[in-house]
Amino acid sequence: MRAVHRARVATRRLRELLPVLQLDHDVASKLGRRLRKVTVRLGSIRELDVLMLGIDELRETGRHSDRALTLVADAVSRERSRVRQRALAKLPVGEMRRIARKLERIANELEQFDEADASASHGASRGWRWAIEARLAKRAKALRSAMDDAGAVYLPERLHAVRIALKKLRYALEFSVEMAGARSTPELQLLKRAQALLGRMHDLQVFVGRVRQVQASLPQPDLSLWRDLDALVAAVENSCRRLHARYVRERAALDAICDRVVPKRQAAPRRASPRQAAI
Repeated sequence: MRAVHRARVATRRLRELLPVLQLDHDVASKLGRRLRKVTVRLGSIRELDVLMLGIDELRETGRHSDRALTLVADAVSRERSRVRQRALAKLPVGEMRRIARKLERIANELEQFDEADASASHGASRGWRWAIEARLAKRAKALRSAMDDAGAVYLPERLHAVRIALKKLRYALEFSVEMAGARSTPELQLLKRAQALLGRMHDLQVFVGRVRQVQASLPQPDLSLWRDLDALVAAVENSCRRLHARYVRERAALDAICDRVVPKRQAAPRRASPRQAAI
């Protein structure tokens, strides 16, 4: 589970980085599409892995029907096996290794290009900073728009959009922080905490959907089991609303981050090489 999660995070970070590299547009687009395919395939596995972990956590509390949890766990386990087999067939490990080798070659080419053109190092550095700042501005604007759309009402789909926008801003900010030679900032730590909060809420929302699917697929009426499943859904939805209340309290701080993390926009480099123009 940990390896799948780390691989998926790596693909997301690489997709955020590609647009600001000095790459040919077609090369960057092709790599971005291939990485997105990996992200999606791994995501289908990761979602079911998280569901199984969540079921174990709920069982450990001892506050929910073991019969209901077992029924949901069996359904998720069967689906996870099918998804893993399908993902391995459509996304073999060899394909991911080929992508990794391609990225390594690109990294080596960029390093050799910078060493060969040392006179342009200042301009390249300026171009990097301008590109990262432009990316930060774009991601901050997207997060603020998603939060405005979500408002203060508990709307799962809109909150999911906030989570995705927040995650992308976090990755862009991580690149900016790393470029500055730092390890972290208060803004980055807050984004990580907010992402974890919204991620937990999303996982619980997905779990509720799975319980409803199991409930609808019961082969024969069982009033006792139906009530147990209803009670499980009610308990998890209450947890979602408590997490949402925490998000609403953090909203002002996230708004402030959107203002603070984006430095004053610098002018784009006056003259850019063809490789820099791909930014």
